[in-house]
This record gives sequence, C-alpha cells and structure tokens, in this order.
Amino acid sequence: MSDTNLKKDLNDSYTYESEWSELFGNPKFIKEFSEDILEPYIITKRWYGGKASALKYIELVDHFRIENGDDLFYGLVLEVNFREAFVQNYFIPLALVTDHNYAKDEIITKIKLNDKQGFLVDATLLESFRKQIFEKILEGAKSKYEELEFRRGRGCKDNQYISSKPMGVEQSNTSIIFNDTYILKIFRRIFVDQNPDYEINKYLTDKGVFKNTPKYSGSITLRFSDKNVITLALMQRLVPNQGDAWEYFLDQLKDIFKTLNVVRPDILQLKPVDMFDKVDYTELPEEIRQSVPLSFFDDIIQLGLRTAQMHVTLGLERVNIQFTPQTYSNDYSVWLKNRLIYQFENRVNLVENNLHKLKGLRLDLAQQFLDNKKIIRKKLLDFDESKLKGERIRIHGDYHLGQVLVDKGDFYIIDFEGEPESTIRDRKVKQSPLKDVAGVFRSFNYAVYATIFNNLENFQYSKEELFHFADVLYSYMTAIFLRKYVKYVQSHNLSIGYYKEIKFMLEYCLLEKAVYELGYELNSRPKWAVIPLKGISKIINNQQKI
Repeated sequence: MSDTNLKKDLNDSYTYESEWSELFGNPKFIKEFSEDILEPYIITKRWYGGKASALKYIELVDHFRIENGDDLFYGLVLEVNFREAFVQNYFIPLALVTDHNYAKDEIITKIKLNDKQGFLVDATLLESFRKQIFEKILEGAKSKYEELEFRRGRGCKDNQYISSKPMGVEQSNTSIIFNDTYILKIFRRIFVDQNPDYEINKYLTDKGVFKNTPKYSGSITLRFSDKNVITLALMQRLVPNQGDAWEYFLDQLKDIFKTLNVVRPDILQLKPVDMFDKVDYTELPEEIRQSVPLSFFDDIIQLGLRTAQMHVTLGLERVNIQFTPQTYSNDYSVWLKNRLIYQFENRVNLVENNLHKLKGLRLDLAQQFLDNKKIIRKKLLDFDESKLKGERIRIHGDYHLGQVLVDKGDFYIIDFEGEPESTIRDRKVKQSPLKDVAGVFRSFNYAVYATIFNNLENFQYSKEELFHFADVLYSYMTAIFLRKYVKYVQSHNLSIGYYKEIKFMLEYCLLEKAVYELGYELNSRPKWAVIPLKGISKIINNQQKI
C-alpha cells in the first residue's frame, strides 16, 4: 500500500459506476477495498489483534447480504495475512450512509456510487441494522443467503424490538444492548469453528442447572456445512451488575491495606499457610482478623462455590461428546507438553531480550528464571497422565476476576472464549477444572500486588513488609477458596483426584498460567513482570511430584 493511500483524506473519495446493491460485483471496488481502503481503517480498531505483527495483505474471502425491505447491509469475512506467515480472520458488517454525522475514526471511506456521494461505515453504528438483526433473531430466521442462520435461544422472552445501543467501551468484540435486557456480542476475530463462548453458554443454559451465568438468548452463524461454521454473534440475557470482580476485590484490598496503618501489626511475624492448605475462615489467626473483615472471606467462599457449581454442571454431560468428561491420556499429555514447551521457550527469549528493562527485584527474579530454565522445562515435562485419576472437562479456559460480574454480593461468570493466544481448537480441549482454579488464584495474586503498586504512597510500611503481607493474605485467600471448592465438587461427583493429585495439578497449572502471564507483562508493562516472576519462583520451589 502506498503512503498516499494510507493518508487518503475524507475529502477524497473512491468512485465506482455501481449501485450499492451491486457493489460487490465490481472487480475494481473489490481490489481497491482490499488493497487500499481496509488497512488504514482496521489497524486503528481495538478489536484488531494483529498490531504486533507486520501486515502483508488483506483478502475479502466472503461477503453476504443482510437485508430487509430497502435496508441492505453486507457482512464481510476478511483474511488478514501477515509477513510472519500466519493469518487471522475478521468480521465487519458494512453499511452505506449519505450523512456525515460520524466521527472520522468511524468512517471507513468516502465513496461515490453512480455520482451519489456517501460513506462506508460499520453497520453496528446504525439503529436500522441493529433493529434488523434483533428481529431476525426473534424470528429465528434463515437468510436468503442460505448459509446465514439467526437462532433464538431459551433466554429470549421478548417478541419485539424496542431499543438498542452500542456499549460505550470499545473492546475486542462489539457489544450491543437490546431492550435493556439482552447483550449481543458480535465477534470481530472469527474462526472456522463454533466459538466456545457460544457452545458453553448454550450448553449451560440448556442444561438449566447453573444459574450464575447469562442465559443464552440467540446467535448468528455462518454455516457452510455441519463441520464448517463461523459463529458471528452471541446474544445473552443482560446480568444487572455493579461491575466486575476485579474492581470489586481491588476496592476491598485497598481498604485492607489501609487498615494496616491503623492496626499496625508486626507484619514480618505473620506466617502464610502452607501452599494449598484448605482453611475454614473461623480458624483465621487474630492478627489477620484485625486487618481483614470476615465479609471479604465470605466473598471468597461464594466465588469458590460458584466456580465449583460451574464445573460440576460442565461435567454432567453423558451424551454430547463435546462435553462428556474424559480421563487423561497419552494424546493429551503430548498435546499439553508440546504446547507449553513452545510457550515457555518463547518466554525465555522474551526475558533474555528484556533484561535491560528490569531493575532490582524484577531483574533478580528474571535472572533466577533464566538460571532455572532447565528446572522449569523439566517441571513442564513431568506431567504423567498414568498417575492421574481425575476427569478432564470443558472449562472456562481464561478464568480470572475480570470474567466475573458482581451483583448484590453474588458472582456471575461470563466470557467463555478461552485464552486469546490459543487456537480455537486448543480452547476446546478438555482439561482439568483446576486450571480454572489456578486462573482465579493467579488473579487473586495480581489483585493483591496491584493494590500495593497502585497505592504504595498511602501505606506506612516498607515494600518488603507489604510484599510479605501480600503473600500471607494470598495464602489465606486461596486456602479458603479451595476448601469450599473441593468440598462442593467432591460431594457432587466431579472427579478431580485426591489431595496429592489436586496439589500437583494446581501447582502445574499455576506454573503454566504464570509463564503465560510473563509474556503479556514483558510486552506491555515490564514493571509488573515481578508478579508472574515471583509466582514462578514460588511454584518451582514448592512443586512436588505426584
């Protein structure tokens, strides 16, 4: 693409001798749209996931009409090719407008069709588009474009369109609120497979046992055959909430650390509980009770219960092979080890390339990570499926406090898409439910340390003392969560093994999670790399064989 095209101003326009209804039959438009128009638009979008890679070219691999009467829109499937020899697919719903009531970054390009001036924009900006797709979901309509399916789910109780509005915050997907009751998530990065968020949300709703997740209310799917599908959008019941659990726990932790200034405990005399002990909060030592309200641990217990209930429900299926539990196998071990060793080697290279950005404790821990790379690699390869008796099930896969909504002291689990770095098929591999538990434990760890980093000037203790208190508090958070979680899943016949297996799997999954996190921190905020580095250090010094 030339610099001229990259800088093309909205005062300029692309001109075609075509009607809007015939535009995608125009070879000149297809060529210029793919080669010149799309790149400068999508690279500015938050939902575009290729910013860290060198874009090579964009290909329009499919388009289809979304229409009702005179309202015509197009759905576009794009293939973005990168110089590093991989591709990503994206979905854009496209509209033609004649008015200029849009911000510059909302306009894809100015265009002239048969001497009629207009603008191409993302169709989600138009109420007429939003109304049309909602009504098609209500009808369960199948488009004239045979492969496009609109489905209505059990959670949808409305029979007419009343209102719609895009959510204000731009995210990796685009979300629209309908009738103040439903949220439609339009997936921007798409895969030739059913999206796991759609699969799990529909399964949990249809099963009807786990209530603390939004109910599946509808979807839009591009279906070429039974095994060749693309999930374009997922509609769910809107969960009234006061925000996510990340902010909820951060607020409480900030107050807890402030209380230290008043209570003035001898922090370095406080002792953490042994890694992954199960503790009843009535057994908390007096020094902890003085600084941490019992209501905080009540929340931890409630989150442990909701997590356990989610996993028990995901392990109930005995017919649908996509959800039936499985035992551990050699094939799984090979998949797991190959995946984790590749990821680990990537992190080793990142640490080596970023040592110059690190100082103090971060540098010490990074050097320790490199010194121990053979030990860590061995830990990852020490996975022995023959000694594991628990079950593998479909799991959340990217479980952390930001994926949990808070409403009136209860918790609702959302966003089952899985780890963004994983392939779509890797996200669907059945794994130990303890991987999700490890995910929320790592999130606890982040929340405790984020409280210190964000409020250091407000605390009257040294960083060493604050870090020690963080380790003590974290140990009690995990122990109290684990007691509730294990008791519930074992009493409801979800097999996660006995104590030794539980401890082994948790430590293994925590190591996996911390290695995964290290990549994000080194790329985005090197100062925070101390959190996964401390986690890795603690794990490799405590991990035991099964």
